[in-house]
Amino acid sequence: MPTIPEQIASHLLIWAVALFILKHLLADFLLQTSWMAMGKERREGWLAPLFAHIAVHAAGTLLISLLMAPMLAWLALVDLVVHGAIDRAKTSLQGRYRFKVDQAAYWWLFGTDQTLHHLTHLVFAVWIAAAASLP
Repeated sequence: MPTIPEQIASHLLIWAVALFILKHLLADFLLQTSWMAMGKERREGWLAPLFAHIAVHAAGTLLISLLMAPMLAWLALVDLVVHGAIDRAKTSLQGRYRFKVDQAAYWWLFGTDQTLHHLTHLVFAVWIAAAASLP
C-alpha cells in the first residue's frame, strides 16, 4: 500500500479528484449503455453487462493513474473489484426489496451506491496525489 507523505501537493489532489468526478460521470452515466444498465440488474445473465460496465470504470482509473502516478496503475484492478461489489450489492438489494422510483428507499439506495463510489475515488485520488507528490 502506498504511503501518504506528510504533505501532498494540493494541485495534484485537486486534479485527481476532478478527474475521478469526470470519470464517474462518463463511466456511470454517459458511457453506460442500456444493455449494461438493464442487464446488470437481471436475476440471470447479469455478469457480462456488469463486467462491461466495471471495465469502463477500470479503464478510466487506469488512464488517470497512468497520467498522474503510473506506479499505481494497479488501482484499476481495485476499481474493477470494488465498483463491481458495490453495484452488485445495490442490485441485489434492489431485486430483493423491489424499491420503486417513487419510494424514499430507492433514492437512499441510489445515494448510498453513489456515495460509496465517490468515497472510493477519494481514496484513489489521495493515493495518486500522494505518490505523485513524492520526490
